[in-house]
Amino acid sequence: MKPFLRLSMLLALLPGIALQARADEVSVAVAANFAVPIRKIAPEFEMDTGHRIVASFGSTGQLYAQIRHGAPFEVLLAADEETPARLLRDGAAVAGSRFTYAIGKLVLWSARPSVVDAAGEVLKSGAFEHLALANPKLAPYGAAGLETLKALGVYARWQSRLVMAENITQAHQFISSGNSLAGFVALSQVLKDGKIEGSAWLVPARLYPAIRQDAVVLGRGQGKPAAEALVNYLRGEKAKAVIRSCGYDLPQ
Repeated sequence: MKPFLRLSMLLALLPGIALQARADEVSVAVAANFAVPIRKIAPEFEMDTGHRIVASFGSTGQLYAQIRHGAPFEVLLAADEETPARLLRDGAAVAGSRFTYAIGKLVLWSARPSVVDAAGEVLKSGAFEHLALANPKLAPYGAAGLETLKALGVYARWQSRLVMAENITQAHQFISSGNSLAGFVALSQVLKDGKIEGSAWLVPARLYPAIRQDAVVLGRGQGKPAAEALVNYLRGEKAKAVIRSCGYDLPQ
């Protein structure tokens, strides 16, 4: 092969070689409600940046405990504001890296049609035996469901009939399996192609504190190109479009 041909082939390969050299993994702790969006974002992120997302899911409270016990996460996508703020106070996160990536929406949902009415009146009638709820001490969506019951004045009616799940994913499983006829979940979990399967009431935002979901770079992610690339990507229009399509609002 002539020297100039070898040089031309090498130059053609250089962009790919450079991308491969920069490519890395970012270990992300993801609030369970955000499983669908992050799985949609991940392949686009990898294609656009060369970096790969390795995600672990759980309730925000569970993820916080894992981080404080040394879990090797580099970025946290929480389901609240307080947990990232707490990690910053603990010195376990990078100052200035916290931002709101999504604002969640709560729904009362049943996998069966016609169980939940569009105004949520079924909560006042108490027409079914159990109501599934993610543990309010660990999961912000569970706390929002509890606040909704209190705001409607029906908490006492349901208190003894609440089925507590470890996180919002398990709450969804309780309902979808029929172990609980209805319960509170995130809109993103039940929205399919812009429609809700089963029956649901989109809980008015005035009935519970805003579910502002914040991201933060953790200490292990400081200075890591893949971690920085992910938080920047989540602020970009491609990721925002996915987040909106999955049933979240975005901060103004």
